[in-house]
Amino acid sequence: MTDDAYLVLLDGPAGVLGVPLAAVGEPACMATPAVQGWLDAQGVTPSSPRLRLLPPEETAAIPEGAERLPVPLDGEELSRLRHRAAPQDISRLEEELLAYRSHAEGREELLARAAAAGVPAHRIAELTGEDLVAVKASTS
Repeated sequence: MTDDAYLVLLDGPAGVLGVPLAAVGEPACMATPAVQGWLDAQGVTPSSPRLRLLPPEETAAIPEGAERLPVPLDGEELSRLRHRAAPQDISRLEEELLAYRSHAEGREELLARAAAAGVPAHRIAELTGEDLVAVKASTS
């Protein structure tokens, strides 16, 4: 797994692979000469429906032979991307996890629900601000 997100140009239907750029706004990397040159070389614009953005943990799903470019995202951009790429039920839980910091009641239940739904411990820690070791201990 890489630490970079990827811009991917897909030939077939996008399905559930990554998200269109419009779903995450305009990441700062889109203004770089490297990204602009890659888009020009591919003959596409950022609004192309064939262009998708994938978080680092999904890069193994990129089809073999697909044109791709690793791109760095800042913490907020990566969080937005992961939120948009998550299934809808997970996205709702992630919203609750983001609100977690201001909750006094039900914190342990929320952590348990998120873990049971398949939200990875590192993502729970990222969204809640809790220490990863503490999250793992409370969800195991």
